[in-house]
Amino acid sequence: MSRQLTVRLADDLVEFIDQRVKHGQASSRAAVVAAAVDRERRREIAERDAAILARTGNYDGLDDLAAFAVQTPLEDLV
Repeated sequence: MSRQLTVRLADDLVEFIDQRVKHGQASSRAAVVAAAVDRERRREIAERDAAILARTGNYDGLDDLAAFAVQTPLEDLV
């Protein structure tokens, strides 16, 4: 499901978006904006994960990381 919204962007950003669509790098303006928002969301999640790891310890292997992850609540990921 998707919802429509209106955003106001600087002229240079609109030109960048239009060039991506014109050159076939995106199917639409909406696709460019959605990809940018999704990338920012993933960046924030990665930043949060890095902060958690910095606070809780330095894990050298995936076994240690998996053991830590099993104990981590996931309610905030929704």
